[in-house]
Amino acid sequence: MAFSYKSSISFGLVFIPVRLHNTVKSNDVSFNMLDKRTNSRILYKKISASTGEEVNAEDIVKAYQYEKDRYVIIEDDDFEKIKTKRDKSIVIESFVDISEIDPIYYDKSYYVTPEGAEKAFALLREAMEGEGKIGIAKTVLGSKENLIALRVSGGDMILNTMHFYSEIQKNPIKEIKAKVEEKELQLARMIIGSMAASFEPENYQDEYNLRLRKAIEEKIRGEEITVADEGDLPNAAISLMEALQRTLQRGKQAQAGQ
Repeated sequence: MAFSYKSSISFGLVFIPVRLHNTVKSNDVSFNMLDKRTNSRILYKKISASTGEEVNAEDIVKAYQYEKDRYVIIEDDDFEKIKTKRDKSIVIESFVDISEIDPIYYDKSYYVTPEGAEKAFALLREAMEGEGKIGIAKTVLGSKENLIALRVSGGDMILNTMHFYSEIQKNPIKEIKAKVEEKELQLARMIIGSMAASFEPENYQDEYNLRLRKAIEEKIRGEEITVADEGDLPNAAISLMEALQRTLQRGKQAQAGQ
C-alpha cells in the first residue's frame, strides 16, 4: 500500500514543508485461508463479546483498559488535541555523525521530498551530505511519537524512524567464557579477509520467494512440486580447527578456479 504523509522539517528558523513516501515494497506472496472441504474463503468477523453480534467498522472505537473490564474511549480528535505544533513537525535538535548510531536503533525508512521551499531543502541536503551528518529529531506519526534520523544517501533525503533507548532490550546471553586460541583466531581472520567484498545489494534476491512462486505455478499446472536442492551444510562432527582449515582451503580453490 502506498504511503504518503505531509509534514515539515525545520532547523533553526528554516522551515521546509515535505512529504514522506515509502522506500520499500513488499514482495511477499499473499495467501487466503480456505475451508479444505469446500475450497470456500474463511471470513473473519468482528463480534461483540457481550452480544455475540457482528459489529460494523463505523461502530468500532479505540479504548484503553485501565482496570479489569473497564475502558476509556479515545476518539481520533483526542489524539489530535494532545499534539503540539512541534509534534506535527520534524524539528531537528542536533546533527551527529552517522557512525555514532548503532543500526539496532533503526526501524522504518521513508523518502523525503519537498512540498515547496525547494532551495532550502536542497541546501539542507547538500550541507548534511557535505558534512557527513545526520539530523536527529522527534515527531508524532499517527498516534506514536518517533525518534527520527534524517540522512542523505545517494542524493536522496531519507527519514528513518528509530527506537527509543528504553525500547532496546539487553542481550539475554550471559558472558561467553570460551577461550579462543590464537591459531584459530588467525585462521578466522584469514577467512574473513578472503571473503571481503563490497556490498552490492542488487546481487542478492529472495530465492525462497522465487521457489515459492515456481511451486505455485507448478501446482496450478497440476504438476508435482520440484524438491529443493538441500545444498551443503556444515558438518557439526568435525573440530573447529579442521572446519576453519577446510573453509580456508575451499576459498583458495574457488579463487584459483576463477
